[in-house]
Amino acid sequence: MLEIKDLAVQYGKQAPTIEHFNLSMKKGEIISIVGESGSGKTTVIRAVLGALAGNGKVISGDILFHGTSLLGNSREEWRKLRGTKMSMIFQDCGGTLNPIRRIGSQYVEYICTHSKMSHEEAWKMASSMLEKMRLPDSENVMKSFPHQLSGGMRQRVGIAMAMTFHPELLLADEPTSALDVTTQAQIVRQMMELRESFGTGIIIVTHNLGVAAYMADQLIVMQHGKVVDQGTRDEVMGHPVSDYTKKLLQAVPEMEGQRFV
Repeated sequence: MLEIKDLAVQYGKQAPTIEHFNLSMKKGEIISIVGESGSGKTTVIRAVLGALAGNGKVISGDILFHGTSLLGNSREEWRKLRGTKMSMIFQDCGGTLNPIRRIGSQYVEYICTHSKMSHEEAWKMASSMLEKMRLPDSENVMKSFPHQLSGGMRQRVGIAMAMTFHPELLLADEPTSALDVTTQAQIVRQMMELRESFGTGIIIVTHNLGVAAYMADQLIVMQHGKVVDQGTRDEVMGHPVSDYTKKLLQAVPEMEGQRFV
């Protein structure tokens, strides 16, 4: 479904942020990209979405979605692709919501932008998606402002919006890092359910090795813009190649001789 070939990304005249990044992803697969802050994780998924910040640009390599290169997409082609076949969940969905507009107003506008639904149909669809995200009293959530919702509720709103059109590919940029542990577990379970229900492929960026190990079919470890370990979850967790991955695993807490990944 998605293939990244020898990708390199550069911001301005700086040294490349990412070099020689490769990935091959099947439909319904979950890939976790792990690494410290500044390792290039978010840049990878922003490149896939054609949404590199500032003056970022792909300087070599290719990104193929169903065999078609994304690098030459026009603005109109990106508009048709984003939000429908390909969606993104941001680290803090509350920060991406307009603080002076109610959730329902923003959600309905999003649906109407990508479809020919009426306002009433879009409202029903939005409310239904919020219920699937296990948000209590979805009608009340629709009439609320973002600041009236908890962090976990705003994150669920963001996931609901991203999943509205059942995208084939979901890009998740540290979707649980701003949440408490209980809410993290709920969000992770719901993302796994999305894969089961809709066959959605997920690339999740995280620095939480526990989340990555729980969710991933494939695991990619990055450091300083380069891949230092890559393979199935069991391969990377059981037989890490790089010293960096070994240190990451050693840093995971243990209790009574059992490590929590």
